[in-house]
Amino acid sequence: MATQRLKQQGKKRNFLQPALILVIAALLAGVIFLAMTLFEREKPVIAMNEIPEYIGADTNLDLTISDLKSGLRSIRIAINQEGLKSQEKEVFAMEYPRQGYMGKIGPEEVKEKIVVDLKKLELKDGPGEIILEVRDYSSWGLFQGNLTRIAKKITIDTKAPKVNLLHATRYLKQGGAGIVIYQTTEAAARHGVQINGNFHPGFPVSDGRERTYIAFIALPYEATAIVDAKVIAEDQAGNKTATGFSSTYKKANQRHDTITISDGFLTTKIPEFEEHYPEMKGDMIEKYLYTNRELRDINNKKILELCGQPVPERLWKGTFQRMPGSPRAGFADHRTYGYKEKPIDEQVHLGVDIASLERAEVRAAEAGKVIFTGYNGIYGEMVVLDHGQGVFSLYSHLSQINVTVDSAVDKSTVLGLTGTTGMAGGDHLHFSMLINGIFVNPVEWWDPHWIGVTIDEPLLGSKSN
Repeated sequence: MATQRLKQQGKKRNFLQPALILVIAALLAGVIFLAMTLFEREKPVIAMNEIPEYIGADTNLDLTISDLKSGLRSIRIAINQEGLKSQEKEVFAMEYPRQGYMGKIGPEEVKEKIVVDLKKLELKDGPGEIILEVRDYSSWGLFQGNLTRIAKKITIDTKAPKVNLLHATRYLKQGGAGIVIYQTTEAAARHGVQINGNFHPGFPVSDGRERTYIAFIALPYEATAIVDAKVIAEDQAGNKTATGFSSTYKKANQRHDTITISDGFLTTKIPEFEEHYPEMKGDMIEKYLYTNRELRDINNKKILELCGQPVPERLWKGTFQRMPGSPRAGFADHRTYGYKEKPIDEQVHLGVDIASLERAEVRAAEAGKVIFTGYNGIYGEMVVLDHGQGVFSLYSHLSQINVTVDSAVDKSTVLGLTGTTGMAGGDHLHFSMLINGIFVNPVEWWDPHWIGVTIDEPLLGSKSN
């Protein structure tokens, strides 16, 4: 009987031992999990577009800070110009309230836009250091949390560059071009001319003068006055200055004419556009109007984009050459389009049409770089040249293209042959000049007197200023 009792007790102990081990293991796993959760070691992440090297009078800091474990506890930003911790000037400090005791105790992500008030902080121009410190709600580090600290050398600069205006074109006609020549007292990160809502970047003059720039400017064909004309300069710290100038507005004589759209024209041209733009819908007239309106806008936006990164050097030398032939349409001609004796649309012609022999050679108007070749809607097969410093020329309705993108050209280079591609009723060249993507009157650029008076003579004369 005693032996049987001993056997039963042994079986009971053998059963309890694994259960006890399982309980202890579970408790131990819980303790480990709790410790790993409370004492997690993952540091907060600071995401900035860029910690600026220069801090100016109107500098803002845009921060996105995250902590995917315990959440964010605090942010502190300071600037130090003396090298001693006691001399740190606090720019921003934020404590985020506790939201619990386990898991994400603080916010997972915060976005802060911080204004650096240099005057209030009594910081002076010169070198310094910006310090960012972010802590989370981890119990690590004697319950202080994980710390992410970033320190970067900066320069405080509150003085905007000054602009010395040397020359501005005196008369600007609707659809006309001109120049502004100016100097800056320091190297500017961004500078140029603002006029009628358009910005024209400045480029170093080619004669090697220090911090002397030229900006080619344009007055849109539809402008009714010259407004907001000023030279703008902004340094690396974001300090801006603006110096106004005055030019006299001149109204241009712009023709008005009527173009009749025939069924023959529609049956010839619409299939070409359908091939390139299969999204077109409706009958022949609806497809024509889509091409003449929406597609025209799309094509012009593409041209504007092409002119967005001009070569900084002046590649051309003098007067732009005109293709031989008779003019068929002028710049800024206002056209009314009629179908079956009813007006159906109105548009403005932003170039000069020249007709010669069929498939006549089209040469570059001046030296430049090819930046586009190919089909572009109403312009058909098109070539665009960058002549440097914001000056561009455009050749369209071509039947053949002989050049490739990035190739250098001069006045002897045959770009292609005239044709009828795009919105062309007969074989001709549509030629346009553009200043930073704004269409201007090519006639000015074909005139040696205009080139001399408007560009070359002011460049030479500004040397003595």
